[in-house]
Amino acid sequence: MTRGARRLVTNRSPGDPGPAVGDQTPAPRRITPGLTGAPVEVDLVVIGLGVTGAGVALDAITRGLSVLAVDAHDLAFGTSRWSSKMVHGGLRYLANGQVGVAHESAVERGILMEVTAPHLSHAMPMLVPLNSGVTRMQAAVTRAGLLAGDLLRRGARTDAETLPRPRRLSATEALRLAPALRPAGLRGGLLSWDGQLEDDARLVTTIARTAASYGALVRTHARVLSATGTSVDLRDELTGATTTVTARAVVSATGVWAGELVDEVTLRPSRGTHLVLRAESLPGLQVSVFAPVPGETNRFVLVLPQPDGTIYVGLTDEPVEGDLPDVPEPSEPEIGFLLDVVSAAFSRQLRRDDVVGAFAGLRPLIDAGDGSTADLSRRHAVLTSRSGVVTIIGGKLTTYRQMAEDAVDAAVAHAGLRAGPCRTRALPLAGAARRAELAALEQPARLVRRYGTDAGLVLDNAREVSGLTDDELLRPVAAHVPVTLAELIFGVTHEGAADVDDLLDRRTRVGLVPADRELAVPAAERALELARTRR
Repeated sequence: MTRGARRLVTNRSPGDPGPAVGDQTPAPRRITPGLTGAPVEVDLVVIGLGVTGAGVALDAITRGLSVLAVDAHDLAFGTSRWSSKMVHGGLRYLANGQVGVAHESAVERGILMEVTAPHLSHAMPMLVPLNSGVTRMQAAVTRAGLLAGDLLRRGARTDAETLPRPRRLSATEALRLAPALRPAGLRGGLLSWDGQLEDDARLVTTIARTAASYGALVRTHARVLSATGTSVDLRDELTGATTTVTARAVVSATGVWAGELVDEVTLRPSRGTHLVLRAESLPGLQVSVFAPVPGETNRFVLVLPQPDGTIYVGLTDEPVEGDLPDVPEPSEPEIGFLLDVVSAAFSRQLRRDDVVGAFAGLRPLIDAGDGSTADLSRRHAVLTSRSGVVTIIGGKLTTYRQMAEDAVDAAVAHAGLRAGPCRTRALPLAGAARRAELAALEQPARLVRRYGTDAGLVLDNAREVSGLTDDELLRPVAAHVPVTLAELIFGVTHEGAADVDDLLDRRTRVGLVPADRELAVPAAERALELARTRR
C-alpha cells in the first residue's frame, strides 16, 4: 500500500450486520463530491447512483460489507429522476400477463409506503373518467382490472388505510374531484388508489444518505474509466485526478448505459416523455386522471397533480436507437400526442404554450426478442460478466429494493464474501416514521414532506451554517418556486451537491421548469457560497 493510501475501515467486522433496526446508527458520513480521501480497497464497489445503485449501497453496507458507491455525474442523474413519481402496484403488468412482476411490484410498493419511506410517499387517488370515448365493455374491463389490482394489494398485505379499495363514482362525484373534466357525455368514473412519491430524486438522495449513515462512502462526480470484478479505475471529475480501487466484488447499476461498461449486456431502451403544466391549466384537480388513449384498451395518459403547484402529463413509449444521451430530450410529436389525448378528456383544449416544461427518461428494458417496447417485460435480471462484474438491469423504480437485494446476493455468492442477511425489507430510510408521527411534527409542511423527521435537522443545519433568520431560510426562493434556502444549504452540506445543477436539477426539481430555474439560480449560488464559507 502506497504512502497516504488507505483501506476503508468500518467499526464492524465483515459479516456483522451492524446495529439492529431501530438501534442508533453510527455517526453519519456525508455524501461527498469527488474522490479526495477515497479508499484504495473495499469489499464492494457500486457503479451508478440511481435508485438501484443507491439501494445496492444501502443493502451491502447493512450486511457488514465495506462499500464505495460512485457516479460519474450525480445522485439520480439518469433514469431515476425522470419517472412519473409513482410507486406502481403492477396493474399494467398484470394486464399483460406478467403476474410475477405485478406481484413483486405490489409487495415492494407496500414496503416502501409502510416501512422504508412513508415520509416520501402518499396515496394518490386515480380517476378513470367514463366518457363517450369509453364503451361499456371497456369500462367493465377497466373495472375488473382495478379489482384485480386490489387483490394484488391484499396479496401484498398492504393495509387498506394506506391504499383504499377502488369504487365507482357518479358523474357528479367525478366532476367534484376533477372539475376540469369535459362534462358532455360523462357518465361517471372509476376511482382507485396507487402510491405517489414526493420526488423520485429525493428518494434516491435519501437512500444514499441512509447508506452513508451506516458507513458507505458515497461519491458523486467520480467517473469509472474501466472495471473488472476486482478493480475499478476512477477519475475525479472535479480535479481530474485518477485512482484505482481494488474490490472483492463490483456491481454495475448503470441502467441503460450498462452495455458501455460490460459488453455482454444487451438492452432495448425506450423513451418516456412527460409534460409539466401549471396547476391553473387544469384547475381544481384533486385526483390523478387516467385519460384513455383512443383506440387502445389498456393504455392511458396520466395527469398527475404535484405538491408544488404543477401537473405532470405522461407518458409516451418510444423505442430509442443509436447512442444514448446523458439527458434525453422529448420530441415535438410526443408533446403533441400527450396534449391531444388529455384535451379529449378535459373541457379545455390544451395548447403548446401551456407546457412550461418537459422531460424524458430512458427505460432500461431487457431485450428478449421481438415486440414493441411497450410490451417488453419490466422484470429485472442479474448478470455476471466474464471479468466478474455483476450487473443489475431491467426492472422499475418501485422494485429497486428487491433488485438491490438480488444484486448483492449475486455479488456475495460470486466473490465468496462473508456477509449478513439482507435487512432492507424492514429498514426505514433516514427521516422515516409512522404517518401519525409525521403529521404531529411542527416543522414546515414542505420540509416534513421531503425530509420527514429530519426536517428539524435541515433547518438547524441552515441556521448554523448561515446565521440567517428562519424567515429568510424558509421563504420561497421566487414566485412559483416553493424551494427554500434551508433545503439548498442542506443539499450542499449533507447531500453532496457540488454546483447549481446538482441543487436545482436533482436535490430539488426546480429545473423541470426552465423559467423557474432561472429565478432560483441566485439562491442556489448563495447556498453554495454559505456552505463553502462555513467549511
